[in-house]
Amino acid sequence: MHHRRFEVTTLGTGAALPARGRYPTSQLVNVNEGLYIVDCGEGTQERLRELGVNFVRIQRILISHLHGDHYLGLMGLISSMHLMGRKEPLFVHGPPMLKEIIDLQLRASATWLRYPLHFTPTVPESGAEVFADARVRVTALELKHRIPCTGFVFTESPALRSLRKDRVHMIPHFKRQAVKMGEDLQLPGGPHYTNAELTEDPPAQRRYAYCSDTAYEPALVPFIEGVDLLYHEATFTETLRARAKETMHSTAAQAAKLALAADVGKLLLGHFSSRYKSSDELLQEALPIFPRTMLSDEGMTVVVDPRSIV
Repeated sequence: MHHRRFEVTTLGTGAALPARGRYPTSQLVNVNEGLYIVDCGEGTQERLRELGVNFVRIQRILISHLHGDHYLGLMGLISSMHLMGRKEPLFVHGPPMLKEIIDLQLRASATWLRYPLHFTPTVPESGAEVFADARVRVTALELKHRIPCTGFVFTESPALRSLRKDRVHMIPHFKRQAVKMGEDLQLPGGPHYTNAELTEDPPAQRRYAYCSDTAYEPALVPFIEGVDLLYHEATFTETLRARAKETMHSTAAQAAKLALAADVGKLLLGHFSSRYKSSDELLQEALPIFPRTMLSDEGMTVVVDPRSIV
């Protein structure tokens, strides 16, 4: 596990109407080769196919809320996995009513999935655990939208300690895993070494926060503080601030303000209104407030780097 991978690939950056070559919201998050889909707008499976992603490796799908541009691609993806003969369980996390929607569509087409589909309802409550596996722990964010909407914070599972190169020869093979896990070493009839003498601290746990659809919400700050990467919607510019307020969306400037208040490593903007020919307008509005801002772009991968002290 020398190269611990933590990447976010944008599959869709558009809001509501697919226009100007933008697709509805969806992301693929890879944490040390565990694959997670976050939101699943129409066409998500086509984007995945273009990128050569093996559908069988997708373990979980997280849906933030039940506006169509965030979940209408889900049934297509579930059906394709079935047709491809998937056997591995699929875990879907989303608003409680999503289960009814999935069940109804499977019943209407008389489809009995070839794989177990486990549905877990999400609760839009900041800090609540969504799931944890060997690679990552995901907690919820309570976003401020017209219908219940959950954001997600991905926290990488801690890596094991690494053995010091100049000491590794002193540790018997069968003891190495225990030492990596933090144990001291007592050699039979020999010396005792503390763990600190034999190991180095593991790399820092990286964190990624995803805020899909939300009005400006300072209450999120304590829950996203210091994350390495923050994705935040930026549907409008400040000239349409009233429209943003009415539809419970954010402007690019508001997204940047939140990133600044939470002192995040980098900000990734997305969910652009179809009225903007170029999303550059949105970037230009955010940069003066928060210089470490980037635009989501279809098919683009952003590496979640440990944040450098700036």
